[in-house]
Amino acid sequence: MNIKQYLDSTYLKTAEQAGINDSESKKINEQFIQEAIDEEFKLIMIRPEMVKMAKEMIVKAKSKVSIGTVIDFPQGQSSLEEKLSEATQAIADGADDLDFVCNYEAFKEGNIDLVKHEILECTRLGLEHHKIVKWIIEVAALNPLQIIQLSALIKSIVMSNFKEDFYNSVFVKSSTGFYKTDNNLPNGATVPTIIMMLENASPLPVKAAGGVRTHQEAVEMIKLGVKRIGTSSAKAIASGEVSNKDY
Repeated sequence: MNIKQYLDSTYLKTAEQAGINDSESKKINEQFIQEAIDEEFKLIMIRPEMVKMAKEMIVKAKSKVSIGTVIDFPQGQSSLEEKLSEATQAIADGADDLDFVCNYEAFKEGNIDLVKHEILECTRLGLEHHKIVKWIIEVAALNPLQIIQLSALIKSIVMSNFKEDFYNSVFVKSSTGFYKTDNNLPNGATVPTIIMMLENASPLPVKAAGGVRTHQEAVEMIKLGVKRIGTSSAKAIASGEVSNKDY
C-alpha cells in the first residue's frame, strides 16, 4: 500500500484563523505545496485564493500532485450561484478537485429540493470540466440518521443523472474539520460515521477528513474502504510520526 496516494495534504486556515498576516499565510501555503511535491502526495488541498500559486509551483516542478480546493467553505450556506461562481474561478485557476460544502443546514431543515438542486448543478459543472467533485456533509452537525440520509441522497442524485463512468469522480466527504462541537466531541471522521457513509454512499467513493492524524488511523480508514484521506498531518502519517495538528 502506497499510503501517500490516499493523502490529500490539507491547509485551509485563513491568516486570521492562524493569527498571522497575509504574507506569513502565503509562506505557510507555499511550504505545504512544496512538501506535497517533495513527498509525492496524491493532492494538495488549499483555499481557492492559493490555487493559482499551487498550479505554478507544481507545473514548474513537473510534479503529478493534484490540486484541490474548497467551495463555500466552511458553512456551505451560500447560494447556488455563489457556489458555481467560486467553483468556476477555481477551475480557471487550475484546480483538479472541487470539495463543495453541502448546505447541510438546509438539509436538516427539510429543504431537500434546494440541496438536491445544488448537488446536481455543482456536480454537473465539475464533471463537465473533467474534475473530481467531493461533497462535504459535515458529519459532526448531523445525527446518524441524517448522515445515512444525506449520503444516500448524494448517491441517488449522481446515479440518476450521470453515467456510471462518472461515479468514481464524485465523493462523499465527512467533514470540513472546522465545525465547532460541544464538549470537544470529534468533529470529523470516526469509524462509526465512515462506516455509515460507506454503506450508504456506495458505489460513490468516500473521503475521510477531519481528525485522521496517525498512520494507524489512516490505515484503519483505508481498510474500511475510503479512497481519500484529508489531513494536515500528511507527512507525519506517511512517516509514522505523531502529529499535533488540529485537522
